[in-house]
Amino acid sequence: MARLRTAIDSSFWDLNIASPQTLDGCAKAIPEHPIPLDSSISSRLLRPQQFSFFKTHLPIPIIPSFSPTSNKNLGSFSLQSLLLRVISTRWWLGLTGQFRPRKLITDIKNDIFNAEEFDLSTVKDVAKHFIDKSLFSLGLTTQFALTPSTSMLFCIEGHGEKERRRHKVMVYHKLPEHDLTLEAAWPQLFVDHKGKYWDVPESISLDLASVISDSGLRYHFGIHENRGNPQAVNAIDGKPPLSLLPGLCAKAAFTYEKIKYFWRDEEAAKDAEQDLEPDPDKVLPYDSRLSVPQAAISAIMGGSCSSWIWKGNSFFGNDSREDLDVSIRSKRSRLSADLFGSVCYTFQRGKFTEDFGDLTRVDARLDISSASAFANKVLNSFKSSATDISEQPSASPRFNLIFQQQVAGPVIFRADSRISLESFIRRNGIPIEDFICSLSYSFKGLESGKVVAWYSPKRKEGMVELRLFEF
Repeated sequence: MARLRTAIDSSFWDLNIASPQTLDGCAKAIPEHPIPLDSSISSRLLRPQQFSFFKTHLPIPIIPSFSPTSNKNLGSFSLQSLLLRVISTRWWLGLTGQFRPRKLITDIKNDIFNAEEFDLSTVKDVAKHFIDKSLFSLGLTTQFALTPSTSMLFCIEGHGEKERRRHKVMVYHKLPEHDLTLEAAWPQLFVDHKGKYWDVPESISLDLASVISDSGLRYHFGIHENRGNPQAVNAIDGKPPLSLLPGLCAKAAFTYEKIKYFWRDEEAAKDAEQDLEPDPDKVLPYDSRLSVPQAAISAIMGGSCSSWIWKGNSFFGNDSREDLDVSIRSKRSRLSADLFGSVCYTFQRGKFTEDFGDLTRVDARLDISSASAFANKVLNSFKSSATDISEQPSASPRFNLIFQQQVAGPVIFRADSRISLESFIRRNGIPIEDFICSLSYSFKGLESGKVVAWYSPKRKEGMVELRLFEF
């Protein structure tokens, strides 16, 4: 099925969205915004681990990516690679690097063509461009296994064109049927549903999440704090989302998931569920998660309750003018509750075992991110002002369409699109709110592992990722 669990994950501050803006390859989704596209969710593998796989097994030592920068001279194209890897029994360390060649090529070309004669001074001028720090970025990631069930991750990265470094510390603890995560970042990068980025000076989260049970019930508890006023990275209006304003929030959410099959290949489903030695006489699928022909409808329903314990005002009553402006803009309720849900229809033809024409899959999903905001819009007959729409981006239901088609062998073309139903009603034609296209190459030896190259026209970004056991 499509990622129905994203409905509950997107209600918190710890959902990673794939992004080449950082060397660790992700930014955080913003709660109370529309549920992100499935293909935009970041790989669960850390970026240095992905680079290590590319370098060892493909081998592809250098990975390209596209991401716009504030300095247009640097260009969007960059090359990333794993420069150093150290592995021990209980810890590992990885050093990643990034190089943007456009500015270097342009500067060298200008020096050569503008020089009256090619002499030693021209060579020196050209050589200086190779040590321009704005061309390079470095990231250091290390992880320690404190106990068999607890690990700590530390990341630091610096971009040559920016003065401030990014830091992140995470602690993972595995509990029976639960995951406990503590994460602190300064600054933390967030991305909204319009593809705009925001930097929060300090962000701290503590989350306890249950794993998906056989009954379909799942719950999530979290405490999150923002410190400092969010800064727009590439936004024009400069008005930050309410969820990113300074404050301390406690939140709880639960979901119940159910699926109904109209028909499916029971033999293929049994083979996919069994964890036995493979039959040498049987053809294995390229991806076990795409090996069952079916037609089904699935749904997830849930509710959330949040409380802003501290809304960002100074405890000592000496707020600055900037803090006062933020406080005036803030319209967050001290205590709030809401309902959300998704309904998805899935159709798949083929088992993804043959080299051609053995996989066509369509997932059509309707998301309601906020039932209360949607109900208010219905009661107001969709006459809310543009300001109300921007402050409640989750008020309108979204329709998501995912199309996957086998190209040849293990290669799949995929297109994810999202449409706001409100925009569809108000405008002529079909206004696509977000769109991501990708090509993936699946590895039979990994059971459900693939290299994905995706591009987002809306964000004008693209990157290559390794994803394991992910839809």
